[in-house]
Amino acid sequence: MDRPEAIGSESSMARVRIERRMAVAGVIGLGYVGLPLAAAIARAGFKTIGFDIDPQKPPLLNAGTSYIDAVKSEELGRLVADERLSATSDMSGLSRCDVIVICVPTPLTRHREPDMTYIAATSAAIARYLRAGQLVVLESTTYPGTTDEVVRPILEAGGMKSGRDFFLGFSPEREDPGNREFETVTIPKVVAGDGADALALMQAFYGAVVSQVVPVSSPATAEAVKITENIFRAVNIALVNELKLVYDAMGIDVWEVIEAAKTKPFGYMPFYPGPGLGGHCIPIDPFYLTWKSREFDTPTRFIELAGEINTSMPRYVVGRLEEALDRRSGIALGRARILLIGLAYKKNVSDIRESPSFKLMELIEKRGAKCDYHDPHVAEIPTTREHAVFKGRRSVGLAVETVASYDAVLISTDHDAVDYELLAAGARLIIDTRNVFARKGLTNERVVKA
Repeated sequence: MDRPEAIGSESSMARVRIERRMAVAGVIGLGYVGLPLAAAIARAGFKTIGFDIDPQKPPLLNAGTSYIDAVKSEELGRLVADERLSATSDMSGLSRCDVIVICVPTPLTRHREPDMTYIAATSAAIARYLRAGQLVVLESTTYPGTTDEVVRPILEAGGMKSGRDFFLGFSPEREDPGNREFETVTIPKVVAGDGADALALMQAFYGAVVSQVVPVSSPATAEAVKITENIFRAVNIALVNELKLVYDAMGIDVWEVIEAAKTKPFGYMPFYPGPGLGGHCIPIDPFYLTWKSREFDTPTRFIELAGEINTSMPRYVVGRLEEALDRRSGIALGRARILLIGLAYKKNVSDIRESPSFKLMELIEKRGAKCDYHDPHVAEIPTTREHAVFKGRRSVGLAVETVASYDAVLISTDHDAVDYELLAAGARLIIDTRNVFARKGLTNERVVKA
């Protein structure tokens, strides 16, 4: 059998290394996307190195301790013990990698414009150690054109060319924290390459890791796929949030409407209202396309309207809280003690990124009220970019007497691990933004939907 060194082209040699599981994979950014991906790559038989600039993460991972729900410490420990997975903050290790996957954050600036800081800095780090034959993949969600317009020029600045010396691709992450039906390896993977050779390498690499690969014609198309998926959710959530406001004014329960509407077996897909949008994707990604569309003088009124509706929901919820306090107990919000249930942005996870719970706490405390929280998955609030003032606050334990000491309980995230019967028994007033009490048959005169 030919040795890889004997194969003619750079792409052929890279392909052989991937197919024989001889390739070393590097994953940059070991968060909710990068760590599950790194574990999946290691499970597939590739020696995998995780890179993260946070100096606290590599020692934890190398000790077999996971901080992400989707990767259990037991599994991580086995991968580390088998020398399939290791982690470091030393970027010089990128020179050892045959495949490098970028999974870094892509936030918005204060003006709702794409912040390419992390992608640009990561690309520059890769460029310092770039060598012939490497496959570099961007997975971070971004606007169509980022791979070609941002990543490629940085990598090519040293003289090597994409498609000739190294290979470049894009594959959108599709992680859904807390989803027990799908995981990294069972979610179809959209892949694209900068040229035919890069696409072939993308298919070979990801085809070895996940159950289904979906090739598309270009990185820009793959970038548009991810943006489209998240805009679809953002717009439909905005629609039901707006319907909630309209139906509430009419005295109609939007939850009952949705439950009845979803019995139609065609032409309808249920979405549910809530206190606002959370997570890294849906509140942020649509605005990447809004920003990019300005370059083509094409307005995105529908997307921007959806964003306005969704970002307005926390204020609506606090208004309902204030109204219910005044009407039910004669207490002004500014003098009230509120217990917020759920800090994470969605149920049954510890992910607090862009959680509307922070905005609810901020609005409540700006009115002069005291707001504590309970979350079975978030024991203490870590440092966050937007809400550093809440750092160090700890989750309040639930007991009937504790709950009864608050003027109102506000349901922001409907974790399964919360004792709703205890809340129903002890709370003076409950503001339910998730319809969880009705779903559990615990409705009474103290529950107000919002």
